[in-house]
Amino acid sequence: MASPDAPVNEVEALRKQIADLQIQLKQKTAAESGLIAPYSKSYSRVPVRSVLQADGEGASLAGQTLRVGGWVKTGREAGAGAFAFLEINDGSCFANLQVMVDKAVAESVGGLGQLTPTSTCVLIEGILSETPPGTKQKVELKASKIVHLGTTDAAEYPLAKKKQSFEFLREKAHLRPRTNTIGAVARIRNALATATHTFFQSHGFLYVNCPIITASDCEGAGEMFQVTTLLSGADGAAASPAATPEELEALRAEVAAQGEAVKAAKAAAAADKADKSLAAESKAQVGALLALKQRLAGAEERARLVGGVPHTPSGGIDYSKDFFGRAAFLTVSSQLNAEYYACALTSVYTFGPTFRAENSHTARHLAEFWMIEPELAFADLADDMRCAEDYVRFCCRWLLDHAAEDMAFIDAVIDKGASERLRAVAAAPFARVSYTEAVRVLEEVVASKKKKFEFPVSWGVDLQSEHERYLTEEVYKAPIIVYDYPKDIKAFYMRLNDDGRTVAAMDVLVPRVGELIGGSQREERRDVLQRRIQESGMPLEPYAPYLDLRTYGTVPHSGFGLGFERLVLFATGLDNIREVMPFPRWPGHAEF
Repeated sequence: MASPDAPVNEVEALRKQIADLQIQLKQKTAAESGLIAPYSKSYSRVPVRSVLQADGEGASLAGQTLRVGGWVKTGREAGAGAFAFLEINDGSCFANLQVMVDKAVAESVGGLGQLTPTSTCVLIEGILSETPPGTKQKVELKASKIVHLGTTDAAEYPLAKKKQSFEFLREKAHLRPRTNTIGAVARIRNALATATHTFFQSHGFLYVNCPIITASDCEGAGEMFQVTTLLSGADGAAASPAATPEELEALRAEVAAQGEAVKAAKAAAAADKADKSLAAESKAQVGALLALKQRLAGAEERARLVGGVPHTPSGGIDYSKDFFGRAAFLTVSSQLNAEYYACALTSVYTFGPTFRAENSHTARHLAEFWMIEPELAFADLADDMRCAEDYVRFCCRWLLDHAAEDMAFIDAVIDKGASERLRAVAAAPFARVSYTEAVRVLEEVVASKKKKFEFPVSWGVDLQSEHERYLTEEVYKAPIIVYDYPKDIKAFYMRLNDDGRTVAAMDVLVPRVGELIGGSQREERRDVLQRRIQESGMPLEPYAPYLDLRTYGTVPHSGFGLGFERLVLFATGLDNIREVMPFPRWPGHAEF
C-alpha cells in the first residue's frame, strides 16, 4: 500500500528538480549566451560593455561564469589582506567593472600585490554576482581563476593615479589612452567617424579614396611637406666628390682634341679606302671620343650635385632624377581629386589625412590632421550650406545617442556645457550671415567699446578665431554660416560672384572653435578659373586635369572641407587640438 506522504515527496522532488534547472540555466557559460567578443574566443573574453549594458545593468547575467580582461584602473586590498577589489577597464565603454579577488585565488600569481597596481593587465574568470542594494554597480565579478597577468611596477609606471597635465600626457602618448579623458576622447572620435560615414552613405554619397602624395597645391598657400628620395644621395656625397671647374675644363679640352683626332682619322681612312688599318684606326678614335664624352657627361652631372642632390644647369633642383620624376608633396586637401569623381559620379566624399607645413604652435593647428571633404555635382552654394549644416547637426545627435556615457564624463570633468551645446546645435537651424554683415556687426561692437579685438576688423580682412568665436558665442549664441567672402582672401577655385569682389564661399562657425567647415561653390567656367589660377601666381600645368573638367562636360558643383579634429574639439570642449589626435604632430614634434 502506498504511503500517504508519497504525493508530497513527489512534489518536493519536482520542486528540487526545477530549482536545480534554474541554477543550471543561471550558470550557463558565456559562450552559450553569445557574450564572448567575436575575435577573442581563444580567451573566452567578455567585453566589460557587454556585461554592464545587459538588462538590469548586468543583473540579468548574475550567476554566469565569465572571463573579463582589461587593465586595472585602481586596485586595493581589503579585509586585512584577505581579498582585493580591482576596477577593470577594457576600453569598450567608459565604466569599469569591479572584480573581487580572494587571497587564495591570487596565490597562483604571487599574491594580491601583483594584481592591484594601476595599469596591470589581467584576464580573470569568475562568477558574476549581484552587489548589495545601494552599491554603485549592480554587479561584480567574484574571481575564481587568474587566466592572464601582465604585471606593472607601481614605482616605475609614469601615469600615477593623481591627475596629470595634458602636456605631460603628450610625452607619454603611448600610455595616455589608458587615462579616462583620452579614452573617452578616443570613443567620441570613433563615434563621430561612424556618424560621418553613416550620414554620407545614407544620403547617396560614394566614399572615394584619394592620394596622399600629390604634385599640386590645392590651397595655393605653398605650405606643403615635400616627398623626395633625392636626399638619400646626400649621405654618399663625400664618397663621390663633385668635379672641379679645372677638371671639367681639362675633360672638355680632351674631348675637343679627340674630336680633331677623329676628324683626321676619318679623313685618312677616306683617302685610302684600301688600307683596312686606317678604317680600324678611325673606328678606334670614334670609340675613344665617345668614352671621353661619357666621362665629361658624368663629371658635369657630378658637378651639379650640391650636397649630393642633383641640380639642373640653371641651378634649380633636378626633380627629373627624383622618384616620381617631378616635385611631389603630401596633400593639403583631397578636394581636387574628389571633384574629378564628383564630376562623374555626382556625390562623393573623402575622409583621410592631410598635411600642412605651417610653422604654427597654436592650440588650433596640427601639421597632420584628418579631413572630411564631400563634393556635390548639380549643387550651388545654398545646397552646400544645407549639406554642411545637416551633417554637423547629425553628428551632434549621433553623439548624444551613441556616446552618452563618455559625454557625461566630459560634462563632469572637461566642459559642463558640452552635451547641452550638442543638444542646442542639433535642435536649431544655423543662421546665414553674409561676410559683409558679419564685419559690420563686429565693427559696431568695436565702435561701442563692447569688445577690443587683438586683430583689427575691416572689410577685406580674413576673420580670425577671436572674431568667429565672438560672433557665435556672444552675438548669435549659436552656430552660424558666413558666406560671400572677398575673393582676395579665398582660394582660386571658389566661384566668382557677379559683383567681381566676392566669391561664393561659406564657413560654418561654431562656439568654442570658430571655423569648423570651409566650403564653396566651385568655379565651373574654364576661362574664369584659368584667370584665377594665373592671378594666384601658380603654374597652369599641374592644374591641367582640373581645367579639363571645365572643358569636357562642365557642371555647377560645390563642396566643403571639415577638419575632423576640430569637430572632436567642438564636441568635447577641450582647449587644445593636440588632445583629440591620437599621436599629434606639430613643429618640432613627431614622436611615436
